[in-house]
Amino acid sequence: MGRPGRGVVSFVRRSPRMNASQHRAMDELAPHYLIDVPHSSMSTSIAPGTRVDLAERFGREAPLVVEIGSGVGESLVAMAAARPELNVLAFEVYAPAVASTMGRLERAGVDTVRLVAADGVEGLRELVAPAGLTELWTFFPDPWPKKRHRKRRLVGPELARLVADRLVDGGLWRLATDWEDYADQMTEVLGSNGLFVNSCADRPGGWAPRGDRPPTRFERRGLAAGRAIRDLVWARAPR
Repeated sequence: MGRPGRGVVSFVRRSPRMNASQHRAMDELAPHYLIDVPHSSMSTSIAPGTRVDLAERFGREAPLVVEIGSGVGESLVAMAAARPELNVLAFEVYAPAVASTMGRLERAGVDTVRLVAADGVEGLRELVAPAGLTELWTFFPDPWPKKRHRKRRLVGPELARLVADRLVDGGLWRLATDWEDYADQMTEVLGSNGLFVNSCADRPGGWAPRGDRPPTRFERRGLAAGRAIRDLVWARAPR
């Protein structure tokens, strides 16, 4: 197995933090669920120019959904199971979480999800064609709550431009956070460039209903801390 560092490495590596079931998932389920990609300078990167035949990997042509930061698959597996007409491509950099997700997929009998253990922004840029995306899911991204760290937040103008290029007209970007100022920042970013339209502008505050998104441990943690959950659904404006 490749080690993190320079050059092309394999993402399917063992971790001392994996339990027995996660090791089994990596050994037995990775060939089916995981899409191997070449990396560049970091083990979570995707080499520029990488191309993957997604229809071949999914075994069919279907509308594509991407999730950035799928964690252990709590929401991913349930939402994919509820919408079997979609191909769902999930990006997650934490190997034990990827392994746990594969186990969830197997137990649920869901075969419409493929995973990439790499950075989701790079994956969106390299693996998804312009206007090739039906929905993007970004649920509970790292809030970087300290003011000096907020520039590290995932949802910003650069990502918004990339997402707008990849979404079909009318395609949806679904987001959720338990940090009020991050929800406000998301709203500002999405509403400032004319590329998106708030699908729930007629609802109080412009916030969306949770829809088919099941609760996750991140959501439960936020609620336990007394923070309100805010969902957003914005659509790609017509080109």
